[in-house]
Amino acid sequence: MTLIAAPARLPTTATTFEADFAARLHWSADTDAAIEQRVADILADVQQRGDAAVLEYTERFDGLQADSMAALELTQAELKTAFDAIPAVQRDALQAAAARVRRYHEAQKKASGESWSYRDEDGTLLGQKVTPLDRVGIYVPGGKAAYPSSVLMNAIPAHVAGVGEIIMVVPTPKGEKNALVLAAAYVAGVTRAFTIGGAQAVAALAYGTATVPKVDKITGPGNAYVASAKKRVFGTVGIDMIAGPSEILVLADGTTPPDWVAMDLFSQAEHDELAQSILLCPDAAYIDAVQEAIDRLLPTMPRAEIIAKSLTGRGALILTKDMEEACAISNRIAPEHLEVSSNDPHRWEPLLRHAGAIFLGAYTSESLGDYCAGPNHVLPTSGTARFSSPLGVYDFQKRSSLIEVSEAGAQTLGQIASVLAHGEGLQAHARAAEMRLKPSPKQAQG
Repeated sequence: MTLIAAPARLPTTATTFEADFAARLHWSADTDAAIEQRVADILADVQQRGDAAVLEYTERFDGLQADSMAALELTQAELKTAFDAIPAVQRDALQAAAARVRRYHEAQKKASGESWSYRDEDGTLLGQKVTPLDRVGIYVPGGKAAYPSSVLMNAIPAHVAGVGEIIMVVPTPKGEKNALVLAAAYVAGVTRAFTIGGAQAVAALAYGTATVPKVDKITGPGNAYVASAKKRVFGTVGIDMIAGPSEILVLADGTTPPDWVAMDLFSQAEHDELAQSILLCPDAAYIDAVQEAIDRLLPTMPRAEIIAKSLTGRGALILTKDMEEACAISNRIAPEHLEVSSNDPHRWEPLLRHAGAIFLGAYTSESLGDYCAGPNHVLPTSGTARFSSPLGVYDFQKRSSLIEVSEAGAQTLGQIASVLAHGEGLQAHARAAEMRLKPSPKQAQG
């Protein structure tokens, strides 16, 4: 059977462009009602029965039978054994990637994660105290594929932030443990790890069981059951985001080899049939060349069928009037990954406001960001880059305001607070401020 990958061809000058563009971008984050109900039942059951429920669901969904949760916990010795057992080339790659990810997040912490304070002229101290979360849970997918890179990207910024305990959960269907995932957990400094997954793992982390400690926040991607569970436990714990299908937008001026761009589009399309790969370019002949490269390279890809379905169902090759219009459309899309495939990427970068991560220049393939460039690969999807940021050190910290009002400061602030509190009808607020005011000279004489 000949596979055909036919991304939609959408010239912005076409009268139907807006409707076609909106239809191509549309993706609903709504979860199937049956999934929502099943997840609600699992969460309630784990909250009530704890370990027993987790063991039952792990056997039912992962085909992994265990007499106790202790059998599902990975020891530090096991993690180190896995690290020692993988080929040296994989050990070196893990450590090199981890070092780059750690260095980037340490710089991020210095830039935005430190406490600060200042004093007013009257001696009042105001500031912010930044402290790490006590305990976080990271969810690592483990069904159809294994993702050691997800371990690094979730655990390392938590570690850099100073989180006391990092609890990893990873499903191991039929007990098959991925050595690279375990080795990544060892390299990244995971505190404890359990071979459980799905909604039951999210519930165990959110509510705590006799064995799995309750965490303060859960990060990491998963399937529809995991996403639904994270939404439902939000409020009991924090979460990072609800991730949609992976996305790449390539903004090209026609100077990058077409084969490179075609493969970059493949790099997201191979994730999932619902993944989205879009090219924006003002050069029609170049778009033709990219389509030719897609047709030629597709048969060489092991995941060709998934790529073909993704590109045909959600992909697009958009012909723009110029690069300025391409940048404007990119901002409307607010993609997860944005490649500026140009010989002068810094000319266009100032025009780009919304993207999870921006990859500048022809040599900066998105896949480098996925594994080893340094910045986090957990990024906002489905247009949420308009108001959301990549996972970072700041996601594993919280901020407390510091206020120390001096006696002199209380005289000024107390009067302001009194006026505003009376205006809101909150007399106790006003009186609390007024009690700290010194009597005026006239009042003192009286």
